[in-house]
Amino acid sequence: MTLRTTRRSSLVDQVIDQLRDEIANGVWPVGGKIPPEPVLSETLGVGRNTVREAVRALTHAGLLDSRQGDGTYVRATSELSGAVRRRLEKAELIEILEVRRGLEVEAARLAATRRTDADTAAIAVALARRDAAWTAGEHAAFVEADLAFHTAVVEATHNRVLTDLYRDFSTALRASIGAAGDLLRHADVPHGPIARAIEAGDAEAATRATHACLDQILDSAVPETAVPGVPETPPPVGTPGGAGAAP
Repeated sequence: MTLRTTRRSSLVDQVIDQLRDEIANGVWPVGGKIPPEPVLSETLGVGRNTVREAVRALTHAGLLDSRQGDGTYVRATSELSGAVRRRLEKAELIEILEVRRGLEVEAARLAATRRTDADTAAIAVALARRDAAWTAGEHAAFVEADLAFHTAVVEATHNRVLTDLYRDFSTALRASIGAAGDLLRHADVPHGPIARAIEAGDAEAATRATHACLDQILDSAVPETAVPGVPETPPPVGTPGGAGAAP
């Protein structure tokens, strides 16, 4: 733990900043439990009321989740992440996929012009893991590997704002990849063309490949006529998602 004793004024604000740093730096990962109040109080050298106020503020900001009788867990890595997560929890799948397409198409274009040898290696490793998970039929592993591939592409842009935004978006992306994966069990979308275009430094080809990939996922996961707020027509019997469809 990297917390340091607090000595200056505005103790609550200082404690908030230190707790936020621990979360942002991954010392306390999303989904993990932070140290209990007495431990934080002793480590920081402040009263428990000060710690309680700081935790309450970060809970209100969406970074922490206090569970009565269980402890306090990390919910998001930043205020932006918390706000994005709360908004996406109320979003339709088609809306998430459309935003995902916009982020990943631009990321592929930038990655093709900025990637390093280390970036292309990371993308290749992520692609291999994704393909292996798909071949093995390991759905949960495939979802994580697919997200890792796209995250590697985004990181190859070396755009910190885009990378942070994409990471904040990752929780909703896991849900969208999982939902799309359920409907695409028998029709995986190849990602090799994206990796090859980025490695070749061909921004136009990377853009086309990513656009085609996300368009196929969008078309397969959501009916063409689907519009947020408008009821969908049930798919015909025997078609993917319809009655009698293959499990």
